[in-house]
Amino acid sequence: MVILCDIIRYLLPLTEVKDNYKILGIDPGTNVLGYAVLEIRGREMKLVTMGVLKLKSFKEHTEKLKEIYLQLQEIIETYLPKELAIEAPFYGKNVQSMLKLGRAQGVAMAAGITMGLNITEYSPKKIKQSVAGNGNASKEQVAAMLNSILDVNLNDQYLDATDALGAAVCHYHQSNGVGGKKKYSGWGAFIKDNPGKIK
Repeated sequence: MVILCDIIRYLLPLTEVKDNYKILGIDPGTNVLGYAVLEIRGREMKLVTMGVLKLKSFKEHTEKLKEIYLQLQEIIETYLPKELAIEAPFYGKNVQSMLKLGRAQGVAMAAGITMGLNITEYSPKKIKQSVAGNGNASKEQVAAMLNSILDVNLNDQYLDATDALGAAVCHYHQSNGVGGKKKYSGWGAFIKDNPGKIK
């Protein structure tokens, strides 16, 4: 027999989210890498910081990769995010550019893994769809939508930084805004997934 109060007790955390955590969003690049830290408080999102790592001054590709690794670790140590959302490199005609971009993404992911973050990769189309409702939206349209969603002025930010913020917002939406916990559409779905919690 199902005891109603037990079900309510287990469903309560699903409706009253108390988790506070931060998401680090990254838009990888070898000349300019965008980053953004988004704080989640219950169901609210708040921009903590965002910016870019400018890497053009480093002539050797290996120096750029080292700088990405070190600076991202410093950002992680400063803001203590729990999750890392990173944009996947898109397919391009220039194989060398794709190779370099893939290395930058790998080093960024390694920095996150070393610091114990949960890593999730999203395609550019998925991020645009999640933020702007259109997988073919321009970078400017994504930035404008983020302006509206977070009620902040992003007009003076690099598009690499707003892309990184888009990755973080996408991750929030994809994890249902509750740090990866599953949401249930009703009693039936909850009971089906939690048979041991029914007496």
